[in-house]
Amino acid sequence: MPKTYGKIDASPTKDFFVSMLTRDITLEDAILDLLDNCVDGILRNDLTVNGDTPYKNRYSHITISADHFSITDNCGGIPWAQKNYAFRMGRPPEVEKSGLPTVGVYGIGMKRAIFKMGRECSIQTRNGSDAYDVEIDQEWLANEGTWELTAEPSKVRPKEEGTTIVIGRLLKPVREEFGKRLEEFRKRLETAIDTHYSAIIEKGLEVTINKVPVRGHPVQLAFAQASKSSVRPYLFTTEFDDVKVFLAVGFTRPIPDEDEQRDDTENPKYRSDRAGWTVICNDRVVLYCDKSERTGWGISGVPRYHPQFIAISGVVEFVSNDASKLPTVTTKRGLDMGSILYLHVRERMIEGMKMFTDYTYSWKKELDSAKAQIKAAPLRNLAQLKAYSKEHLGEFSKSKRTIGGAILQPSLPKPKREAGVTRRISFSRPIDEIAFVAKFLFGEEVEKDPSEVGEKCFDNTFKRAKQK
Repeated sequence: MPKTYGKIDASPTKDFFVSMLTRDITLEDAILDLLDNCVDGILRNDLTVNGDTPYKNRYSHITISADHFSITDNCGGIPWAQKNYAFRMGRPPEVEKSGLPTVGVYGIGMKRAIFKMGRECSIQTRNGSDAYDVEIDQEWLANEGTWELTAEPSKVRPKEEGTTIVIGRLLKPVREEFGKRLEEFRKRLETAIDTHYSAIIEKGLEVTINKVPVRGHPVQLAFAQASKSSVRPYLFTTEFDDVKVFLAVGFTRPIPDEDEQRDDTENPKYRSDRAGWTVICNDRVVLYCDKSERTGWGISGVPRYHPQFIAISGVVEFVSNDASKLPTVTTKRGLDMGSILYLHVRERMIEGMKMFTDYTYSWKKELDSAKAQIKAAPLRNLAQLKAYSKEHLGEFSKSKRTIGGAILQPSLPKPKREAGVTRRISFSRPIDEIAFVAKFLFGEEVEKDPSEVGEKCFDNTFKRAKQK
């Protein structure tokens, strides 16, 4: 008689699930996931206000110590109707998309952050008339028979609608970070929040670490009042596949001379970490001051980044009520370079960037004049640039590319040349020879434009000739 076989238990163990969930995320990113939940709470509970600071009067206070971590916010709390989405591992099939500009797609942020840090957690939340507590402890983790959690009425009703998460039984590496290396970790976390939350902090959200406020550094671009022959940013706006896109690139400060480029650390206004492209998805910065090929540097005719371009910065904002259409990865801290939308937008980024690298080259001989032009142009932040675009859309030209849109190309000032005084010198040489001479002249591994190499050769020869 053939043997009868039954069912096999193929469900994952909690220990496996927890270890795999937290393996590829840093401690800082785990905490940023909790901040993401705060912002999502503001949006889901319709707590934003009109104006440039929609998150005004909302806060998220982080406390770090050697034996526990906590985060408290007044961002609306977790509605009882959304309990399964908030506490279940992953997004339940019955939970519909929020239709709000969030970045959460998979429903793992809070749980991943909790288990990245410790093995015990208490969550207290209040939303409207709902006020309840949820506990996660070692006993629950050890019990493979159930994945259910128990919610109890809050013993002390919170004064504000919001959520407090306290994580205990910290893992050994986390205890060491929060204990022996607390100040070092606090600085890293502050930098991460400053980097990824600069747009949200600018919009009014207060974030503190151990009672010390975190200050954001949003992108601001020089925007002269006069529309003709003046320093203004390149602007692009479009809407494609339910994603709104806004792009701006220009000067954040005057172009540095060679001495200022070398004195980077002594001149904070010329720090390289404030240059390059910042990419924002639904208010979260997913790429900050990037100067690589990902944002167009060193490709399609744009030179590789060099300190002479330290004054050039750009910002791209993607907004969608469907977070899955945003060009970001699952950690929400990086770009999806396979996104067709982003690759099309990068073409506009390259087009705009070329205008300002060319300007930098053309004014090399009259740097003081270029500095004065940029310095005279007031700075405008992202909200102001978007407002200008909306009010003056008639000044924009239509783009005929795949994703359509509208472009404002500035008429940047050009150096005046006296007629008959200058002549163009042009000749060709093998690429490897140009690279060899460039390394000799500049002593750098950074790729140089052939025109720069030729100009340097002429200047050096002319200087020697004058000395004889």
